[in-house]
Amino acid sequence: MLDLIYNPIAGGANGKKMQKTLSVLKKRLEEKNVEYAFHATEYKGHATLITKNLTESKVTTIVVIGGDGTLHEVINGFTNFDKCALALIPCGTGNDFASALKLPRDPIKALDLILDGTPKYTDFMQMPTVRGINIIGMGIDVDVLNRYEKLKKKTKLGYIKCLIKTLFKFDYTKFSAEINGKKTDYDAFIACIANGNVYGGGIPVCPIAEPYDKKLNFLTVKKMKKIKIIGAFIKLKAGKILSLKETVTEPCTEIKIDAVKPYTVNVDGELYNDIPFEIKIISDTLKMYR
Repeated sequence: MLDLIYNPIAGGANGKKMQKTLSVLKKRLEEKNVEYAFHATEYKGHATLITKNLTESKVTTIVVIGGDGTLHEVINGFTNFDKCALALIPCGTGNDFASALKLPRDPIKALDLILDGTPKYTDFMQMPTVRGINIIGMGIDVDVLNRYEKLKKKTKLGYIKCLIKTLFKFDYTKFSAEINGKKTDYDAFIACIANGNVYGGGIPVCPIAEPYDKKLNFLTVKKMKKIKIIGAFIKLKAGKILSLKETVTEPCTEIKIDAVKPYTVNVDGELYNDIPFEIKIISDTLKMYR
């Protein structure tokens, strides 16, 4: 049984992209004689409730048709991990976790991967109050998202413009990170914990991260002279952020971060105020088609 959850307006174009995707998927499912049901979300957080009700009540595969926002809601409603599986058909604006999993962007190819494949264990991140599956961070990425949310039209180019503006107006974040029993203080652009390797519509923030290697990657970029910021941005876009001497990265399975000032946490592109910034990796639990 496939239960397909989608946001009617995901992917932009006033929902036209989603309607076209649903049409070709329905045709394929009926050709293959697959039992399925579509579930449209109606409000923020609805996918979490739908997923919780479905996974608690039956054995099923939850298929997210959309992007990182819908996927984030679904992972936060997921239960009954031993009997239910998760799948993703990219149809959002960014599709960052789909990129991390190297999923096909063509909806039919993505569906066939589900119909013909076997789900594999895929890591996710557990915080005291919320789950994440791609990137969790604080600092400059939160400022960028706040700018991005004010845009009338959400595009990858719009995100990049917001990032560039933020780079020159951002106040550095002072925080401490406790990793593997060692606590270190930082004054930095960002505190990023990566399960996936890209965010913001394809920016390779942590190229070495893999969402199935049973580890997370802590990454931070320490304070630098303003004259170096443009060069750092170019390296970020090119996937070479780790080559900066200001970049610090360390593998871990759990991490605790304490900030000097009140903070907002970016969890898969969703913003949460003043939640406990403590993360543990959860492996060998979630089965996902990839």
